[in-house]
Amino acid sequence: MLNLTPAERRALRARAHHLQPVVMIGDAGLTPAVSREIDAILKSHELIKIRVLGDDRGARESLINTVCNQLDAAPVQHIGKILVVYRPRPDADPDSSPSQIKTSGKPKNGKRSAPRREPRRTKRSYQGS
Repeated sequence: MLNLTPAERRALRARAHHLQPVVMIGDAGLTPAVSREIDAILKSHELIKIRVLGDDRGARESLINTVCNQLDAAPVQHIGKILVVYRPRPDADPDSSPSQIKTSGKPKNGKRSAPRREPRRTKRSYQGS
């Protein structure tokens, strides 16, 4: 199982926010077919959401640990019946680790990176010229 730093986990949670669950684990639990499907999806997407239909919270926690151990992935988040799992793509360059992900919209120095645009010209500004 991969270990993520809190900053990496935060950035991955932000990336996963808009994602929809791509795999559903039903009453049968984690079958080999479901495990193969999760593996195939992680190879192409590297960050996925999984919906678990069971009501037992302890079972869902053990399920995310089982998935991450079997597939060498990292658990990112577990909220209710939604699990978020991350595994870097095998063909990805090593420089694109989750720590390279932009973590906030504000620059470090508090200043804008792009210069401000000129104010919009109104109709009256053309009439006086």
